Amino acid sequence: MIKVLIVEDSQVVRDFLTYILSSDPAIQVIGKADNGEEAVKAVRDKRPDVVTMDINMPKMDGFEATRIIMEATPTPIVIVSASWDPKEVEKTFRAMEAGALAAVRKPVGVAHPDYKDQARELIQTVKLMSEIKVIRRQSRLKHGKGIPAGLAVNDLIPSTTDVKVVAIGASTGGPSVIETILSGLPKDFRAPLLIIQHIAPGFVQGFADWLANSCRFPVRIATQHEFPLPGHAYIAPDGVHMGMDTGGRIVFEGSEPENGLRPSVSYLFRSVAEVFGKSSVGVLLTGMGKDGAYELKMMKEKGAITIAQDKESCVVYGMPGEAVNLNAATYVLSPPKIAELLAGLLKAKRVRNG
Repeated sequence: MIKVLIVEDSQVVRDFLTYILSSDPAIQVIGKADNGEEAVKAVRDKRPDVVTMDINMPKMDGFEATRIIMEATPTPIVIVSASWDPKEVEKTFRAMEAGALAAVRKPVGVAHPDYKDQARELIQTVKLMSEIKVIRRQSRLKHGKGIPAGLAVNDLIPSTTDVKVVAIGASTGGPSVIETILSGLPKDFRAPLLIIQHIAPGFVQGFADWLANSCRFPVRIATQHEFPLPGHAYIAPDGVHMGMDTGGRIVFEGSEPENGLRPSVSYLFRSVAEVFGKSSVGVLLTGMGKDGAYELKMMKEKGAITIAQDKESCVVYGMPGEAVNLNAATYVLSPPKIAELLAGLLKAKRVRNG
C-alpha cells in the first residue's frame, strides 16, 4: 500500500482528495493536515510514502512546509493546486525548487466531463512519485561536480563550435534544474533555447513566468511559426509537439504522443538534429523513462554537442541515464557546469567571430 498524507486547508477538498485517492486499492490515506505546521508534524510522526501539498494555507504555506520537510524528513511531495494566481504559481515552483517532485491540478467535481481524466492524473502521479527515493535537500544542485578535478569547463569547448540553437528536455525534477541552468547564463547569450518540460496541463505559463523572473533574458511560451531569437528561451505549450522547420521557425504538431508524451523531447531533438545538425546543442535532464535519449544520440551522430545531467544531481536518472548507456552524451555534467559549458560555447563563438 502507498501511504498518503493529504495537506489541504479546505475540509471539502480534503474529503474530495481522500475520496479520489482511496478509490485506488493500492493507495491508503493515513492522515490529513489543514496547514503547513500540521503537515511537518504529521510527516515526522506518520512517515507517509507521499504527501499531497496545497500551497496557500494559514499558519504555514505549502512552500515553507515543503522546505522544512525536505530538510528534516525527506518525503516525495506532490503539489496539488487549483489557483492560477501569479503569487501562488510562483510558490508552487519555489516548492519544486525546495524539493517537491511534481505539480498537478486539483481535480474538478465528479459531474464535470474532465473529472475522470484529472482524477486519474492525480492517482498516477502519486503512484509514480512514491517510487522515487528522495534525499535530504542540500545545495548540491548549485554546486555539483561533473568535471574531473583540475579540468576547467573551457578546456572542454571545441574550437569549431558554431551554435545556432540549444534544445533542452526534462521531466521529473526538471523545473529547478532548468532554472539553475538558465539563471547561470549571461544576458547576451547568443542562441535561442527551446525547452520541453513534462508538466501537468495548466502549469506551463506559470513555469515560464517563474523562469523569466529568475533569468537575465526573456522566457516565454513559444508560438507557432515564430523565428526564435538569440538570447530568448521558448517553452513548449501544452498538448503539442514542438520542433523546427527547415526555414528555422518553431513549428507545432498535434501528432500522436511519443513515449506516451506530448510534447515529447524525442520530437524536439530529432527535429533539431535534422535541421541544424552540428550547429546545435542537446541537453537531456532529470526525468523518468527514456524520452529523448535515442534522439540525443541522433544529434551526436549529426555532429551536435550533447550533454546529459549527471546521476548525482538528478532526482530521477531515467532519461539522462538511458542516454549515457547509449553513449549519446558528449559530456555528463551537473546543472551549474552545464550552464558554464553553454556560456563558454557561445563566448568562444563571439571571440572567433570578433
